[in-house]
Amino acid sequence: MANPGYGKRGTPDQEPLRRDSFAHLPLRARYLAGFVDALPENAAMDAKTLAKEQPLYGQMAVRTALKELTAAGHLRRVRRAAAQEGGAVRWVSETYWSRTARSDAWWVRFLGGDVPEPDRPAAPEPPAPRSEAYRVLAQLGLREPRLTLSAADCTALEDLAGAWLARDPSPHHFTDAVTAGLPAIVHAPRAFVARRLRDKLPPQRPAFGRAEGSVPGGPGRRTLVECTDCGRPGPAEALPSGLCRPCRTGSTREG
Repeated sequence: MANPGYGKRGTPDQEPLRRDSFAHLPLRARYLAGFVDALPENAAMDAKTLAKEQPLYGQMAVRTALKELTAAGHLRRVRRAAAQEGGAVRWVSETYWSRTARSDAWWVRFLGGDVPEPDRPAAPEPPAPRSEAYRVLAQLGLREPRLTLSAADCTALEDLAGAWLARDPSPHHFTDAVTAGLPAIVHAPRAFVARRLRDKLPPQRPAFGRAEGSVPGGPGRRTLVECTDCGRPGPAEALPSGLCRPCRTGSTREG
């Protein structure tokens, strides 16, 4: 298992596992896909650990297979700015895994904080439109399964979340603050989130300027994709297929 805040992270709306779920992949990547898919949430997914934990392939072969899985739309490595107590920012590395192959456009939206609509008929809309506060609360479990909330929980916490978003309208900042530094097990997600929302409520700020200690570039730059092959970071839209240009083209990397 990886350290807290690192390791394998699931993605929403995945298809159920079938015998042919990874049949489109080369043999080596197909084997590793099945192995990775069975790993628990937060499991370490670096090439060295994966090579050690399965019997068929060494580290170089695993690196190649991970690159193939990334290009096929199953995997993205990211660096995410996570807020800590006192307003400090810590960069953590996460590996998002999707049993369902995703397009570059889907990954850009998902890593930017917008959970894309599933590729199936949507559930009926509730009778009354939901607020942004309710939506952000409902999506917490997609980012962090330990904080999955029920519909009743979201309704009960809606006013607290609304007060937060009135002071800082960024859902990225909201989610980072609520999910930072979680204990290994959260026994009561609703009470835990309520406490975080009260304790970490942002101060009233003017509408201009940038708060000291925040990450430059705005919320869209709080998550950077890492090239799966060489680790070079960049915005999601600049690394199509999860790979930097030298690794996509096979050209010699600088340095």
